[in-house]
Amino acid sequence: MPTFTNPERLSIAYDDTGPETARPLLMIHGFSSNRAEGWKRTGWFAACAQRGQRAVALDLRGHGESDKPHDPALYGRQALAGDVIALMDHLGIETADVIGFSLGSRVAATVAMNSPRRVSNLILSGVGDRWFKPSTDDGAMARAMEADDPATISEPLLQSFRYFADEQGEDRLALAACSRGQRDPITVDDLYAVTAPTLVIAGMRDELAGDPRGLAEAIPGARSVAVPGCDHFALITHGLLKASAFDFLDGWLEEM
Repeated sequence: MPTFTNPERLSIAYDDTGPETARPLLMIHGFSSNRAEGWKRTGWFAACAQRGQRAVALDLRGHGESDKPHDPALYGRQALAGDVIALMDHLGIETADVIGFSLGSRVAATVAMNSPRRVSNLILSGVGDRWFKPSTDDGAMARAMEADDPATISEPLLQSFRYFADEQGEDRLALAACSRGQRDPITVDDLYAVTAPTLVIAGMRDELAGDPRGLAEAIPGARSVAVPGCDHFALITHGLLKASAFDFLDGWLEEM
């Protein structure tokens, strides 16, 4: 398991597969997931290998095999994006195509806003126009992660996240801290700083993400794809996500 130490002295785990000289696709997983579950098990590494594309994926702090502090102050969006840039620096990657899913999309967008020259193409998946709606999370996600018994969680979506975290063997207190640390929203004005060609993709039944078109309209020149009959959790395994992403990277995407 390769790791590197970020500027805050946290150990960050990652995978780097494929030819070093090939075009890199940097993948950022969602909340309560990890690089193995989010990208390897779902076939993204294999798909990149078939394309001859370099695949790079990290475990965000608090997830997978990376360090898991329990301080919410260490989980701001800027800190998570800083780990991505630190990984690129560690691997000597000047520019990369970047894809994120859900929380990973917020991190990917932040990387693109902060360091536009480092992102060749940007794919934001599992997100949509709900980015711009006021958050109704009053700490419920954190409390779901802290609950002794997941059966006591009354909200089905929160219970699903908790069961998923338990299945992955994640550190629930670290995830609670990560959830509490996400208090830095991305605004429409912020997204004007995104200069990379961008694709936004979400499932048509994804109530957590909302309409991908609404988010794409806020990013200069962005395109969107809505996957029919697909909810938030099904998107990462859906074949149309890969097809759309790779068609976009290859310049063949027709908006759906």
